[in-house]
Amino acid sequence: MHEQAFRYRFRVRYNECDAQQVVFNARYADYVDLAMTEFMRVIGRDYNALLARGLDNQVVRLVLEWQAPAHFDEVIDVAVTTERVGRTSFEMHYRIMRAADAQPLCTGQAVYVMMTTAPMVKTPVPDDLRAALAAGAPGRVIDHSGG
Repeated sequence: MHEQAFRYRFRVRYNECDAQQVVFNARYADYVDLAMTEFMRVIGRDYNALLARGLDNQVVRLVLEWQAPAHFDEVIDVAVTTERVGRTSFEMHYRIMRAADAQPLCTGQAVYVMMTTAPMVKTPVPDDLRAALAAGAPGRVIDHSGG
């Protein structure tokens, strides 16, 4: 399933590491957010396009579970899949792994609620976004690793 998922690839930067010389736990939320931004761009529903329509989404739940540490200068993949699209929300799954050997590092689950921008109120997920989320971007890779 995840092998064919959209993947966002990047290199761990020095400033993302903590005193134990591994990626600081809070950075994984950043990685999820970066991967989601690139996923939305690839499916043709980038945030600027949503904002232009008076729409946005907000994270209302984020769960991360770590399996192994990531280190400075390692290349990391974040596999992104849509788990569920409801009436006003959608749920995404993230599998963060070392690119070289697919070693699982962290899994994440995020729930997003669709909002209007003014006023900020819940609204149904538009049909075109619903279809794009359901289709995903299997096999697509955005590579920011510099490799």
